[in-house]
Amino acid sequence: MIEVGGLEPTLPRRPAETTEIHTRILRLALGIDEARAYWASVDPAVPPGPRAIQAFEQRWFGAKTLDRVKTLLPYLAVRYDAFPEALAVLRRWRHMDPATRQVVCHWHTQLSDPIYRRFTGELLLERRTLKDPKVDRPAVARWLRHTWPDRWAETTLLQFASKLLSAASEAGLVSPKRDPRALLFPKVPDIAIGYLLHLLRGVTHQGSLTENAYVASVGLGDGFLDQRLRTIPSIQLRRMGKLVELDWTHPTLTAWAEAYL
Repeated sequence: MIEVGGLEPTLPRRPAETTEIHTRILRLALGIDEARAYWASVDPAVPPGPRAIQAFEQRWFGAKTLDRVKTLLPYLAVRYDAFPEALAVLRRWRHMDPATRQVVCHWHTQLSDPIYRRFTGELLLERRTLKDPKVDRPAVARWLRHTWPDRWAETTLLQFASKLLSAASEAGLVSPKRDPRALLFPKVPDIAIGYLLHLLRGVTHQGSLTENAYVASVGLGDGFLDQRLRTIPSIQLRRMGKLVELDWTHPTLTAWAEAYL
């Protein structure tokens, strides 16, 4: 560490997945359409107050009211502005295909919401091991009640369960609308995998780069990620027993985006 005037320089804080429990998903599920509009229009340099007026007047979100816009913007900021390098990449990614957009929104919701992360990275994975792998709102409410006992009233638990299922449906993890819902896996294009691993490389998160809630939730656990990486030239994976090594063609998410977008 180089010292200047006897003081150590302050290093930029590394982005991290959110660990504090919150209720934001009750107001915004996955929000794929909202995220797409946000990436296309947001200027991170504009403060929250003027940004809300700008978003409303420029109709970023169509005919949504100013009150709704004021609700959406801080939730989207938590999911995307909290990862500045990623937001810069998403702002320039003008031709993202729908399948990639779906899983990118899912992963950023996981990053910013520990309840959704555990729901998709734990409960849904456990349900997949059952003889009849399905899930419904009462099962999700029971899981919430057991995982965070005495934290919320019953009506709030049911609202949480509905919103978690709605978000998972948008992400392609469960079938839509009616209970019980079948468990599904979304399509995960190679370019989406490249984005995720380069993103996680610069983010503090639980698990390793190859074994975590993000890859497991979309069906890339248990060695399936290894198979997919054979067709992705920007990342090379080698396993030697329990040791995993990744070789990167590009040093950062920004450099990867310069090459692939």
